[in-house]
Amino acid sequence: MAGYETIRAETDGRGVCALTLDRPAKKNALSAAMMDELTDFAESAEADPAIRVVVLSGASGCFCAGGDLAWMMTQIEADRAGRMAEARRLAAMLRALNEMAVPLVARIEGVALGGGIGLASVADVAVADEETRFGFTETRLGLIPATIAPYVLARMGEGWARQVFMNARPFDGRHAARLGIVARAVPAAELDAAVEAEVAPYLALPRGAVGRAKRLARALGPVIDDAVIDATIARLADAWEAEEAREGIAAFLEKRQPRWSR
Repeated sequence: MAGYETIRAETDGRGVCALTLDRPAKKNALSAAMMDELTDFAESAEADPAIRVVVLSGASGCFCAGGDLAWMMTQIEADRAGRMAEARRLAAMLRALNEMAVPLVARIEGVALGGGIGLASVADVAVADEETRFGFTETRLGLIPATIAPYVLARMGEGWARQVFMNARPFDGRHAARLGIVARAVPAAELDAAVEAEVAPYLALPRGAVGRAKRLARALGPVIDDAVIDATIARLADAWEAEEAREGIAAFLEKRQPRWSR
C-alpha cells in the first residue's frame, strides 16, 4: 500500500503487514489525516488477500499520545456541528479497525493515552512493554473519553473501566494487563518475541475462516452500532459546551492550573 503520509504499511512475504503510526515528532498523535488514512487502510487491508495479519505499532518507540493538538484546536474553534464531525472521523477510524476481518495485533510501548488506548482496544490482541504509560486524560480538560468508550468498555468491562476511566491517573503496562486493555505486558527486550507469538498462529490458518470467526465474535459481543456511536458523539458535544471544558482548555492553553485543581 502506498500514498500514505502519516502511516506506513509494509507487508512481508509471510503476509504480516507492519502498520506504523508515523508522526514521531508528535508522539504519533492522531491527526485528522492519520484517522482518515487508518480508515482507508482498514478497508483496503480487508480486500487484500496478501495480508493475513496486521501488527500496529508507533514509530520511534512511542505508540500514540492521543489526539493531536492541532486537531484539538480545530474543535476548540468549531461549533457543535464541527465538533461532532471531527468526533465522527475518529469514530469511523475505530469502527473500521474494529470490524476489519483481518486479525489486528497491537505492539505498544512508550505512551498510549486517550485515543491511543482506543486503538489498543480495537486490536484483537494488544501486547505492551510493561513500562508503557497509559492514561485516560480527557477529564483533565473537562471533557470525556466518549468516542473511544464503546471499545474500551467492550475490552475492559464496566467494573475495571470505572477504576481508570474518569480519574486521569496514569498507569503502567502491568496494570493495563490486569485491566484487560492488553493481553500481556513484558519487559522491553521481550516485546518483539511476545508480538511474534501472537502473530504466528494466524500464519498456519486459512484467512477466510479467521475472518469469519472474528466477525462472529464481534456479532455476539457488545453492540457498537450507529445508535451507540451517535450517542457517544452527542455526549462529547455536550461536554465541549460545558463551562468545565471552557475552563480546562483555557488552563491547558495558558499553561496554568484549572480552577478546580487542588
